This record gives sequence, structure tokens and C-alpha cells, in this order.
Amino acid sequence: MTEQHETPGGVSGETLRAVQKDIPQATVARLAAYLRVLAMLADDGVPIVSSEELAVAAGVNSAKLRKDLSFLGPNGVRGVGYDVAKLRARIEDVLGLSEGHRVVLVGAGNLGRALVGYGGFRRRGFTVVGIFDNDPEMIGLPVAGLEVRDVADLAEAVAELRPTIAVLAVPEDAAQQACDQLVAAGLQSILSFAALGLQAPASVEVRRVDLAVEMQLLSFERARNAENDNDALAVLPEAAAASGRAARSPASAARAATVPAAITRSAGPRATSHQAMEPTSKGSVVTP
Repeated sequence: MTEQHETPGGVSGETLRAVQKDIPQATVARLAAYLRVLAMLADDGVPIVSSEELAVAAGVNSAKLRKDLSFLGPNGVRGVGYDVAKLRARIEDVLGLSEGHRVVLVGAGNLGRALVGYGGFRRRGFTVVGIFDNDPEMIGLPVAGLEVRDVADLAEAVAELRPTIAVLAVPEDAAQQACDQLVAAGLQSILSFAALGLQAPASVEVRRVDLAVEMQLLSFERARNAENDNDALAVLPEAAAASGRAARSPASAARAATVPAAITRSAGPRATSHQAMEPTSKGSVVTP
């Protein structure tokens, strides 16, 4: 087992910002996966984890994991492993989760209510503090311990609730207006479930989750994998013929001997273009 050295306690805000600036987006996505695993290990009372164990649990190879964690500075003990609590705290610092986030949600429909009711957000440092809608029949109703408020009061509520992140779960035709209201209220981090792209100032980070696009990507992978399966099946008759020729002709034995390996590679497990925690775009879905 090859690890680095233990993380020194505490870093300055300036050092942390420098670290955050240098980390590639793909690494950030994998750090979130490592953090999820570390949280589960902590819940199970596991104090130390090796790079190999953490990599397997996160679905990456150990070399990639060590490279990702190298962006955080020294963070392990050679021959021992990573201190789960310290590495978890370090990743939380880099991901900006140390102090948690207050979240407001606009849209109290089926999707919005499901999101507010998901307990995993709070466990990961995201607390929903307000939910808003413009439907008179929804305003005033309780949802997961919160009362649905009128979106017309959003600006005043933002000043009161001090959220750091907003989530949009509204129909497409209402998404841009809701985004404009959030920007006007001072929100600089917005997650949108609307399919269309939203216009916002450069200082506002807008991430879009389009479930239909993700399913289209899955459809493409399914179609491509089916084509590969058909190609593999087409090889079988040729392989059988080659084996027969090899039995009759010693000169062809060497060529026929290579066929089974080709069949094995074609018919075996295939790596898709979506490797673990490698986002395909800025708006890729990262499963909580």
C-alpha cells in the first residue's frame, strides 16, 4: 500500500482558494463520490481506509484516486492509509461544505415536493429553508415541515432566510422568470431542472439537470452495446470454421488460435463512455 503523509491541521482561506482554483472539474465530481464513501465509512465506525479500498468503493482505480487526492495536499500515512475523519473534513473544506448550505426551492409541484422530502440533502450539508410557488392552491400548504410561500415574496424571503443555493423545479415556461427573480434577490448559485438553458449574469453559476438528456445518453449506450453484441455473435460462425480448418491444416493452426481471444474480448464486459464519476458535461447528473 502506498499512501501520502498525514494532512496538517487547518489551512488558511487563501491556501484553500488556491487549491480550489487548480482542481479540474472531473476531479471535483470524483471528490464528491469519495466524500459519500467516507461518510458511510464514518457512520460504520471505520477509522482508516486504504487507497485501494476507497477507490473500489468509489468506482475508480487507485492511481486515479491518489492523483485526485494529491490536489488536496498530503493526506495519508504511508503503509497505514487515510484517516477517514480527517480526509472527509479536508474534502468538505475544498468542496465548500464545512459550514453547510441553506437552500431555497422554487416550485412546489411533484418534483419540488420530492426534492424537499429527500433526507440525503441534510446529511450532506444542504438544508432546505424555504419553498415557493405561485399557485394559490399550493401557497400555505405544509411540505416537509415548511410552509409553501408566495414566490412574489421571494426577494424579501431571501433577505430573511439567507440562502446560498436555489433550486428551480418549475415548468419550462416559468423557469427564466423564476431565475431572474432569484438573481435579482442576490442568489449566485442556481440548480435548474428545466430543460431549456437559462440566461444569467456571468457572476451567477447556473447548473442544469436535464433528465431527458441523461436518458437519451443511456438509450445511445444501449443501442451501441446491442450492436457490439451482434458483432460478437457474427464472429462465432467464422471462429468455428477457422477451428475446423486448423484441425485439418497445421499451417493454419496459429491463425485459428487467435480467434477465441477475439471472441472473448468482443463478448465480454464493455467499458462505456460514462466511466465512474466522469461527468460528460457541466450539467451532468451526480447522484446524491
